[in-house]
Amino acid sequence: MHDFVHVSKHPLVLERVTRLRDRTTEPRAFREIVSDLARLLFIEASRDLQLTAVNVQTPLAGSAGYALLEKLGLFPILRAGLGMADAILQLVPTAQVWHLGLYRDHETLKPVEYYNKLPERPNLDMAIVLDPMLATGGSASAVIDILRKRGVPKIKFIGLIAAPEGVRTLRESFPDVPLHLAALDSHLNELGYIVPGLGDAGDRQFGT
Repeated sequence: MHDFVHVSKHPLVLERVTRLRDRTTEPRAFREIVSDLARLLFIEASRDLQLTAVNVQTPLAGSAGYALLEKLGLFPILRAGLGMADAILQLVPTAQVWHLGLYRDHETLKPVEYYNKLPERPNLDMAIVLDPMLATGGSASAVIDILRKRGVPKIKFIGLIAAPEGVRTLRESFPDVPLHLAALDSHLNELGYIVPGLGDAGDRQFGT
């Protein structure tokens, strides 16, 4: 696997992916697991966030410390990415959240953009694109292309379950964008669903 494709082997990730796949997992538990996985993957993906030195006063003395230097933007692909953004905000409350609405046309399997309020020049140092499922890679590619054209210097993708086809699409189009995944599955079926996958991540989160 390429250096820019990171499939987590953390025991807590592996255990939660198993529960996420289980067809008997109810929406409430499913949402909690999505949140857990988003936080765990973000911790792995954010190892290179830049810091600046600061000083704070403890109850006993002054202490040298650190503050985040980079402006971070989260880009959940609606709607399934929403639960991932909320989870990461708990770790980085100062992050900006920009919603990008894309749906996959079931005839062409291509992404169709229906919501985008991103400014022409977003004031960001790093963008994290969030989508539980990386299937064909069409939606993620569309979002990364938007961010590139608007001058965002660093972009990463965090997904829960990926198909080899989606990984290949992103590697070919954006070879310098790191992918952080909880699992890399076997293939896409004729309907464009990841196998074994977990079904439709949006439907399973929101009970629809």
